[in-house]
Amino acid sequence: MHSKGKVILIGAGPGDPGLITLKALKAIREADVIIYDNLSNRDLLGNAKAGAEIIYAGKEAGRHTMKQKKINNLMIEKANSGLMVVRLKGGDPFIFGRGGEEAEALSKAGIEFEIISGISSAIAVPAYAGIPLTHREYASTVTFITGHEDPKKDHSMISWQALAKSSGTLVFLMGVGRLKEICQRLIKEGMSADTPTALIEKGTLPEQRCVAGSLKDISRKAETSNIRPPAIVIIGDVVRLRNKIRWFENRPLFGKTILVTRPKGQIEGLATPLEELGAKCIRFPLIEIRPIDRWEGLDRIIRRIDRYNWIIFTSVNGVKIFFDRLYYNGFDIRELSDAKIAAIGPATAKGLRDVGIIADL
Repeated sequence: MHSKGKVILIGAGPGDPGLITLKALKAIREADVIIYDNLSNRDLLGNAKAGAEIIYAGKEAGRHTMKQKKINNLMIEKANSGLMVVRLKGGDPFIFGRGGEEAEALSKAGIEFEIISGISSAIAVPAYAGIPLTHREYASTVTFITGHEDPKKDHSMISWQALAKSSGTLVFLMGVGRLKEICQRLIKEGMSADTPTALIEKGTLPEQRCVAGSLKDISRKAETSNIRPPAIVIIGDVVRLRNKIRWFENRPLFGKTILVTRPKGQIEGLATPLEELGAKCIRFPLIEIRPIDRWEGLDRIIRRIDRYNWIIFTSVNGVKIFFDRLYYNGFDIRELSDAKIAAIGPATAKGLRDVGIIADL
């Protein structure tokens, strides 16, 4: 008989994998089972331990791979088998993420569970678009609203009259499909048609796009720009600040897609700094470094190394292989004292410095 396991409901953040919390990352690495949603960045799954079961639960707009009840039952089943289950959800599980419903189901079934909060897209996406939700000169309050209420409810729980009278910032999540209806309703209830409005698609990701306008024209602009979910709507005077403090899209490589073909062990050394400059990097290793099967040729050269005037290194891998073999043959860098050393590229030069040699060229 298995002792019961545990379920950890984790907020994976808004998309940028760098925004995951340390506690969430630790749980992902220790999980036996990971059940993840469409909006959680798949790069995070690379942290799963070997042998972990990875299950896609869907939750894509209009296309749910699993019904909510099936997800609940799956978590309970896995936990009852004695497994540590991570339920990986986009944003924060308790902000329009149905995390409360899942926690209720686990509690009812007697399953131990834990909540690890995530950075909600409601907060992070505006920040990446250069829109502060509050500002002493523009807004002292912020309201988060779902743009997709439960269709089974008898009546709406949203007070449109109160929202229209608000002097603060309104943030609608999952509202792109009802954008026109939302704007028309707010105008009908008394909000100015000229109220600044922004729509942000795929926020915090390299594909982020932002369309700005007003309540009266944002729907048309969104349609012209073909904005699609996931996207959030921000309404209020704080939108005016975007042109002053936008930063994410101003990075030098934003909008560029770069294929990085380095070997697996070296690919991050190039991809990470490119991403920090705004690029979207596709990691596709086309080079594999393998041990040399026969060393006779290199060993013969090493034993006669004092006869060479120049030694030219073309890569970091060449530096490593050469010096590993030099030491294997019982020599060290003193054997190179009569030769000039050339390095092709700064990375190769650094590799030489790491073994105590400054390249002559």
